[in-house]
Amino acid sequence: MGHGGNVIEELTSDHREVQSLFDRIQALPQDDQQRRELADQMTIELVRHAVAEEEYLYPAVRQHVADGAALADKEIEDHARVEELLKDLEGAEPGQSAFDTAMARVVATVTEHVEDEEGRLFPLLQEACTPERLNELGDKVRQAKKTAPTRPHPAAPDTPPANKILGPGAGLVDRARDMLSGRGR
Repeated sequence: MGHGGNVIEELTSDHREVQSLFDRIQALPQDDQQRRELADQMTIELVRHAVAEEEYLYPAVRQHVADGAALADKEIEDHARVEELLKDLEGAEPGQSAFDTAMARVVATVTEHVEDEEGRLFPLLQEACTPERLNELGDKVRQAKKTAPTRPHPAAPDTPPANKILGPGAGLVDRARDMLSGRGR
């Protein structure tokens, strides 16, 4: 992740990348261990993406979009559901029904969330913000993804300022764990 462009282009590219991972996972036989590796990569991408949105996109929506607080709150609730599902997926292995069930729920929940963001939230933000502001947000989102956690932390704060303070520390620990375990390579 880290595609370039304004915040909407950046996040839309993330959405396509995650959809590609969904497709690759679903194309493999149910007991193929590569599904675990791809699920770990998908989790890394989804968590980084969600953290960056929570740090920068949703505060901008609250500030610039009419009824933005309600929109942002709904999207943050979606993220919380996805994080719980990712935690379930983390504890399951390919070939287990728990893996397939968690994966199906992640795909359905994320797909609905993406459709809502791209169909409603992004157009409202684009209308409300200058191109310069959207570019600035794109840069901030890319920076946030570099230090974001890579594992689900459902109990972690998801709104500023606490998420901006605690997120990089959790990210550092997650990246160290990933390096030691080989996860996400």
